[in-house]
Amino acid sequence: MNPKYTIHALQYFTATIYEWQTILADNHHKNIIIDSLQYLVNDKRIELNAFVIMSNHIHLIWQALIGFTSSDVQASFIKYTAQQIKRSLIKNKPDILETFKVNKYDREYQIWKREPLGIDLLNESMFKQKLEYIHYNPVRAGLCNLSEEYYYSSAKFYYDGTNSFGMLKHYSGN
Repeated sequence: MNPKYTIHALQYFTATIYEWQTILADNHHKNIIIDSLQYLVNDKRIELNAFVIMSNHIHLIWQALIGFTSSDVQASFIKYTAQQIKRSLIKNKPDILETFKVNKYDREYQIWKREPLGIDLLNESMFKQKLEYIHYNPVRAGLCNLSEEYYYSSAKFYYDGTNSFGMLKHYSGN
């Protein structure tokens, strides 16, 4: 947790797929999330400390960097990933896309549930509690026996330093 170069608090962020549908069970859709996070890190909009992508929701610990606000990063991330997932469904699974039809005043389809949750992590204790929660999510869901076995997570990074996606920064600053 290195506030030296940032002005925003670390944030625990959770977003859920509309009506808890399991479209993120598809690895292609998980990779849309990964690609977007890699872009945000490489474009120096965020530092990403932890993540897990489940079948119907995601959890992140991230921090907006100077020049960006947490709410702007959240909004662009949600909008971009929704557009990409929608395009994928149009191309590959149009029947599933119909289950996301909402006909709201501002959109025809809803991929993410409105109002994702963002909580500022104000101390190391809060950070560690959320980190543990994120990493044990796949274990609790029965997807693996050990958290570091689940590929779409930062657990292996914290277990042995493997940064499979090249986008993580350890909370200690390393």
